Formats: sequence, C-alpha cells, structure tokens
Amino acid sequence: MILKKVALMISVSALAMGLLAGCGTSTSTSTNSTTETTKPSSAVTKSVIKIATQSPLSGGSAVQGEAIKLGAQMSLDDHKVEFDKLGFELQLVPYDDQADPKKGVANAEIISADQSILGIVGHMNSGVAIPSSVVYEKNNIVMVSPSNTATEVTDRNLKVVNRIVARDDFQGPAAADYAFKTVKAKNIFVIQDKTAYGQGLAEAFKDAATKQGATIVGYEGITIGEKDFNGVLNIALSKKPDFVFFGGLYAEGGLLIKQARDKGITAPFMGADGWDTQGLVDVAGDKVKDALYASISTDITKTPDGMKWADQYKSKFGKAPDGYSAYAYDCMTIILNGIKTASSADGGKVPVREKVRDAVRATKDFQGVATKVSFDGKGDNTYAKVFIYKFEGPKYPGTMISEVGK
Repeated sequence: MILKKVALMISVSALAMGLLAGCGTSTSTSTNSTTETTKPSSAVTKSVIKIATQSPLSGGSAVQGEAIKLGAQMSLDDHKVEFDKLGFELQLVPYDDQADPKKGVANAEIISADQSILGIVGHMNSGVAIPSSVVYEKNNIVMVSPSNTATEVTDRNLKVVNRIVARDDFQGPAAADYAFKTVKAKNIFVIQDKTAYGQGLAEAFKDAATKQGATIVGYEGITIGEKDFNGVLNIALSKKPDFVFFGGLYAEGGLLIKQARDKGITAPFMGADGWDTQGLVDVAGDKVKDALYASISTDITKTPDGMKWADQYKSKFGKAPDGYSAYAYDCMTIILNGIKTASSADGGKVPVREKVRDAVRATKDFQGVATKVSFDGKGDNTYAKVFIYKFEGPKYPGTMISEVGK
C-alpha cells in the first residue's frame, strides 16, 4: 500500500513537470560550486522566449544564409545571462527557407503557431520576405532583415517589417554612379536573375546609369540554378560593352565572371550585396580579380571594435564572418531590446507580440556592431549606407574603396 502511494506521488509529480514544460517554461536548478557536495537549491521556473531565423541553409545561397543564422545566434548567446536574470530563457529556432518563397511561407505558418516565438531575424532574399511577411503581419510577429533590399519589402507599410540595410533604389544608383563617374563606363550590359531582388536592383541601376548619360547596350535575364551562361554571354560579347552589371546572387555571379573571362570578355564586372560573400570567390576562383561590388554591408574589420567582434566570431564558429553576419547580430540585438522594452512596460511579464512589434519599430539611434539604426515610419533604416568594394585577388572580402551615405 505504501509502495502504491509513493508510486502515485511520483506519477503526479512527473505529470506536473510535464504540464509546466508544455506551457513553454523551463526549470533550471542552480548548484553551489564552492562545496564538494553539490546540493540542489530551489528550482527556478523561467519563461521561454524564442527568436527564429529564416534564411537559406541549403542550396546555392547557403553560405550567406548560414552567416545570418550564426550572426543572430551570437547575439542571442551574448544576451542569455541578461535575460536569465530577468526570468527568461532565450532560445534560437533556425528555419531553412531554401531561398524559396513557398518554403518561406510554409515556415512562417509554423512560426506563427508557436506563441513563444516573438521575432524573426531574416529573411535573406526579398522574394521570400515579401510573401512570408504577409503571414507575419497577420500574426503580429516582428521581423528585422539584415539583407532585404527590394523597395517593395517596406513600401507596403506593414507594421511588422523592418530592415537595417539600404534599399535597391539607393544601392542601384550608387553602383551606377560609381560605374559612370569613376570607371567611366559608357556602354553597359545589364544581366539580372528575374527575382524580386535581382530584377529590382538591375532596374534601379539601369535607370540611374541612363540618367547619368550611359547607354544600356543589352538587358538580359537568367534563371537561378542555371550553370551554363554561354547564351547570354555570347549576346554580351556581340554588343562589345565596356562594363557589365549583374543583379543577382554569388552562385550565378561567380559562374558569369568565370565563363565571361574564358570567353574573352574583359570589361569590368560589377555586382551588389549578393556578391558580398566568400561564396563568390569559391565559385569564380582567381577570375574574380578586379570584379567590383556595391554592398549594403561595411567591412567591420576597419575599426578596432569591429575587428574584436570579428575575432570573437571566428573563435566561436571557426570561420571568418561573412558580409551579413554582423548585420544579423544587430538585427537580433534590436529584437531583444524590443522584447526588454515591452516586458519592462508590462511589469516584467513575457510581452505580447504586438508590444514587441511596436517597440522594435520605435528603435532610435541604436548603435550596433555594423551600423547605427533608426527606423522610419515604414521600417527603413535612416542611417543605411552603400559601400563599393573591389577584389584585388581571390580573397574575401574585397578592398572597400568608397562609401556612400544619404
């Protein structure tokens, strides 16, 4: 009988613990490390707060997608002790959107169903962020992107959408200005990858270059995932351009550079932030020499604090940071600051998503690792800049040769 009672008590306790876990809380037990015999102290129940990342962790853009995940993870890890003292346990939940809008939306639905997720760092691709953010808007989950540049991302005036980098209607003209005034390009061939990002960027570059006085001698589209670009490069060869601009990502960009050089096209090649990655060097090899790219991300190793952060990143993950790494770090920090602000205003409780959303949009003069951030009324960063880089050889990053601010 006594055994039956004890068994019953154990079962009831186990059930209670299970219910606590199911309610999105966790239990941590502190120990006294100064004594030889470790004794459990009082159990502390913490509320779990999750932040998701959405970026391509597989496929042709995985190098940049993983950089976003790791940058976000580093910030979250750096804030765990602080949130622990507030009674919260932080957890990162990375999602692989595969650079596919359908996958991004499917992930967004799963994220929305998990009420412990209060924010998203991402997406990387504008074409994935645009449809996915419709789901976030419906469920009031704030997103902060370290890389989206398409104008449509924020021009829809959604309450949940924010980005900390420059838009295509700033990045494209900055690249065109450099091509026309510094490189003295007059006959330009433009290629784009038919995505919201690549096409929007190419259009912005083309319009700005035309206004400057350049002639667009060709405007062609390719498809993501293609490997053989001889068709479009034969057209370019026949037009004899003195400059080639590509709106797209590193996987196709690296192959375009390599195959163009093999074909005898010697005109300067320029891309944008989609080329701001070790991945471009990996694909193009030594043919990447002299290639240019306009990027929304700075070279953080140019400052002592940035160099220190880069060293910490390399020590933690065993690899150097990519272009978006520090920006993803800042995105995560902005979301965590929003959670703290919203929680403080609500007596230290886990804040509701709407309060976090509004606190993030209210961000003013935040100084991050990569950039200073103030959001305007539709979620654009008023401090965003564009940077021009040149590859002196097959080594990433290229040399930063110009900086453009508004």
